Amino acid sequence: MGVASRGWEICGLSAELTSFVGRRCEIAEVKRLLAGSRLVTLVGVGGVGKTRLALRVAADVRRAFPDGVYLVELAALERPDLLVQAVTEALEIPDLSTRPLLEVVADHLRDRQTLVVLDNCEHLLHDCAVMAETLVRSAPGLRILATSRQVLGVAGEQTMVVPPLPLLDGDMSRPPGKSSEQSDAVRLFAERAGAVLPGFAVTDDNREAVVRICRSLDGIPLAIELAAVRLRAISVEQLLTRLEDRFRVLTVGSKVMLPRQRTLRALIDWSYLLCTAQEQLLWARLSVFSGSLDLEGAEHVCSGDGIATEEILDLVIGLVDKSILVREEHRSKVRFRLLETIRQYGRDRLRESGQEEKLRRRHRDWYLDLVLGAQHDWFTPDQVTWYARLRTEHGNLRTALDFCLAAGGEAESGLIIASALRYYWIAADSPHEGRNWFDRLLAADERPTPARAWALCVKARLAVLQSDFTAAATLLEECGELARRFDDLTITGSATYVAGLAALLQQDLPRALTLLSKALDCSRRTDDQIGVVNSLIYLATTRSLLGRSDQAVEQFEECLAICEPRHENWFRSYTLWTYGIEVWKRGDTRRAVEMEREAVRLKEPFDDHLGVALCIEALAWMSCGEGDGERAALLLGALREIWRSFGGPLFGYLAEHHDTCERAARGNLGARGFEAAFRKGAGLTLAEALEYAMREDPPESEPQRRPSPLTRREMEIARLVAQGMSNKAIAAALVIAQRTAEGHVEHILVKLGFTSRVQIAAWVSRQEPGDDPSLSGDAP
Repeated sequence: MGVASRGWEICGLSAELTSFVGRRCEIAEVKRLLAGSRLVTLVGVGGVGKTRLALRVAADVRRAFPDGVYLVELAALERPDLLVQAVTEALEIPDLSTRPLLEVVADHLRDRQTLVVLDNCEHLLHDCAVMAETLVRSAPGLRILATSRQVLGVAGEQTMVVPPLPLLDGDMSRPPGKSSEQSDAVRLFAERAGAVLPGFAVTDDNREAVVRICRSLDGIPLAIELAAVRLRAISVEQLLTRLEDRFRVLTVGSKVMLPRQRTLRALIDWSYLLCTAQEQLLWARLSVFSGSLDLEGAEHVCSGDGIATEEILDLVIGLVDKSILVREEHRSKVRFRLLETIRQYGRDRLRESGQEEKLRRRHRDWYLDLVLGAQHDWFTPDQVTWYARLRTEHGNLRTALDFCLAAGGEAESGLIIASALRYYWIAADSPHEGRNWFDRLLAADERPTPARAWALCVKARLAVLQSDFTAAATLLEECGELARRFDDLTITGSATYVAGLAALLQQDLPRALTLLSKALDCSRRTDDQIGVVNSLIYLATTRSLLGRSDQAVEQFEECLAICEPRHENWFRSYTLWTYGIEVWKRGDTRRAVEMEREAVRLKEPFDDHLGVALCIEALAWMSCGEGDGERAALLLGALREIWRSFGGPLFGYLAEHHDTCERAARGNLGARGFEAAFRKGAGLTLAEALEYAMREDPPESEPQRRPSPLTRREMEIARLVAQGMSNKAIAAALVIAQRTAEGHVEHILVKLGFTSRVQIAAWVSRQEPGDDPSLSGDAP
């Protein structure tokens, strides 16, 4: 749900699918630089391994950053104005305030010890530099580890050029039969070759050829990995010959490109030429996706004009086999990703073909259909599935909206997409981003259309959630005019609901009652069940505040009666939250507490920080009402930071309960006791506060370690996984069959309820904190 405590792992990091080879000296140097500098940038050519090095260091030093290590992937961002938004998402910071996002991020990080990895900064260099400088100045406990092909140029920045993997003199001079240490480059080649050709090993017979291959590839990891894949079809000696022939031709090529860049380009060129014509075509077409994609998306966007839909699966398998596509596990589905260097190459090929705009339009059309499907099914049992899918596709949704702005005459489609995402912007805590898209799209297409009317209504709703009532009123005025022009009662009802919600939040209860009653009537007449439920929730709340308890209960019950048969989570959770408060006011605290906890459970699949905070707030009031001032003070303290990130407490019509609770808790505990409990709560993460709110006993000052569910052998293997060893390497170290090692790893994943080796590594570090490496020198 986005509130799980993940400070001990790298948030946003995908599982490492291959082992990490070498780089001991570089790892030590980056740690040394991080110990002495607030901003460290790893610089190097594409494919040299900057990202893998940064993530390995981040994993190693995570214990030195109690407030978390976070990965911000920038490669898929095509516009600089989304940079800070990407950071808020990675750090899971709600953006419901109207303050500048950079200010919100700075406030969030101000008192925290956090490491942020900014990956692939080169295409957003200036904006990354400005953001990094602002954040390190405002947050003393923050460290930033950036990767880029160029330095950021910020004062105090420490840089390290990431070198290619080294070759040892002894690689070729080693006497036959002598098992001296292999270089990192040769080890990487051997491991990747072994993955595609089981049983492969560097021997006296092939060592010289392997070393010459690695040397001709300048030790660039990506180039070595791409070359090793060829061993499926040819021998090491044949690979060497073909490489030397290829590079001989290259020497008469571009003199502008640096030698190592020419080397990598040559390898990608070669990978491209070794693909079939259809694989080449698919590679180029897949480059329109941002981040990752699924098979269904590839089939709809990339088929036709030379590729039949039924051929896509086999072509994808071929590109995975050639290491062009990376396969990723996402819950029960498989997704695919192009490494950024590979994606840029494919985009160049697509541009050269003259098909770029056509494929981008296909991409946009696919995501337009996707969000319309999500909107249609939002009030069904598939709601959670749709939300998870939209979260996964966020980068592609941005790319689709970008196309709508960049291509002439396409802004109306962008308005439809952005409006169809109305619940997603709220559920994902992204009203700020949603409003930004509406700003640009509404300015790009000022025609009076139904799409514009809906966009104005949704934008107004987002503005109301940010307490920007003046802007909302202006938007609703134009929306109302268009609704009357088109005689569209559905738009009228939605706009009236937003106006009623705004009146409620401004505590104008008579006006809220009138508007929400009108909105409910419109929704009933058009059979808009979502509109009915939305209106009922806050109409019942308004009646509760006016002291009309029986009417309020009747409408809350009607709301649940509509939602429960549909097995949806979102509207039920908000109904239970505010209905629980009414039940508490009527004196049934036990039932009210269970309703709040059920609301939290329903919110679990969403990143709904606001909704969770509102439920915790209500639970604090209920604890205080039962005389437990310490519990109330602790929960209020835990909420301090999240309310600050929102720009102040929301839903001001309930502020009276907050103030009453705080006064009662102070009276119960005394000023000193209240402050102590409040500070203790302020030291909890939202996840820890939520865990406490969901159970009866207070949080332990030192959590008790639970017994390991693993056997002694499984624990031994888990430690080796945590060291980054592959199944093959584990088998060799323990002198067991590789299949046995694979079986043990699968059992470990099942027992711990994990899906990746990274999660195993993080779990091991928590079981054995004394063995966990951290920064050399003083911790920040």
